[in-house]
Amino acid sequence: MLTGKQKHFLRSRAMTMKPLVNVGKNGLSDHLVQSVADAVESRELVKVSLLQTSDYGPKEVGAYLQQALPGLEIAQTIGRMVVVYKVAANADNRHLSEQVDELGR
Repeated sequence: MLTGKQKHFLRSRAMTMKPLVNVGKNGLSDHLVQSVADAVESRELVKVSLLQTSDYGPKEVGAYLQQALPGLEIAQTIGRMVVVYKVAANADNRHLSEQVDELGR
């Protein structure tokens, strides 16, 4: 579970990011989960955009991703954007998680 300071740090980092994953008319699928899993493994922080053609809201997408990917945290939902965070399994890809851990102490 992320603390308020950790969420604030992640939200500030996500402001300058562009969405890496788009949810459209295909909706919630295994392909979406795999795309988010790959992106989170390499970057730890991913912005997911919900297109106008999507039948789902940001809270539904966030809950679906949390259920499909254990350990995934929702840092922010705003408008049609969801910002997700997960510590990378590969130690070489852990750049943000070290800073996030320090804020939680």
